[in-house]
Amino acid sequence: MSGHSKWNNIKRKKEKTDAQRAKIFTKIGRELSVAVKEGGSDPNINSKLKDAITKAKSNNVPNDNIERIIKKAAGGDGNDYEEITYEGYGPSGVAIIVETLTDNRNRTAGNIRHYFSKYGRNLGSTGCVSFMFKEKGIIAVDAESTEENKIEEDAIEAGASDFIFDDDCYMIYTEKEDYHAVHNYLEKKGYTFISSEIGMVPDSYITLPDEEAEKVNVLLDILDEDEDIKNVWHNLK
Repeated sequence: MSGHSKWNNIKRKKEKTDAQRAKIFTKIGRELSVAVKEGGSDPNINSKLKDAITKAKSNNVPNDNIERIIKKAAGGDGNDYEEITYEGYGPSGVAIIVETLTDNRNRTAGNIRHYFSKYGRNLGSTGCVSFMFKEKGIIAVDAESTEENKIEEDAIEAGASDFIFDDDCYMIYTEKEDYHAVHNYLEKKGYTFISSEIGMVPDSYITLPDEEAEKVNVLLDILDEDEDIKNVWHNLK
């Protein structure tokens, strides 16, 4: 069912309509713009921009779009966005971290409070759930594109910290500081990534009956639809 695994979360996003994919492009465009304004337009010295470019490419954002956004942001054009992270609990006590990029703090805060009030349990204070997560590199490779022994061997050689076969997908996890080295190594080996990013990985997962899990997925889908929300991390298996 939806949300069963990290791979199903990825598939769910990949299968969205063109209009929904346009929202994803808009969100990633904001990330690129903020990264440039914070650290400059050279990804070789701006690791945040390098991460955003990697994420953009794994979501099939055209190179021309990426270059145009970077050039525009470097010239000082565009809105000023601030990053705000919210933490709280969804149905059945699922821990949720919501990362936002917004040009209107009051609008975003009000929307997120509404989502959690109507579809979740409650928002909490900073740190109320993030202690259950660690920041790691997350790289997904389609299982049909390679053999398990081959990709696992290459991932370990590259310096990955964990390797999991997850419902037709190979999930490769790295320590945050090793992410770019592992990503670049596997890219040079010719692997095509379904997704690749630095994210919040829970220390453990909650398994729920289908009916309860679907209530969580309703909240997750609504959060995904909001253009102010950059990433949503949770511990639902």
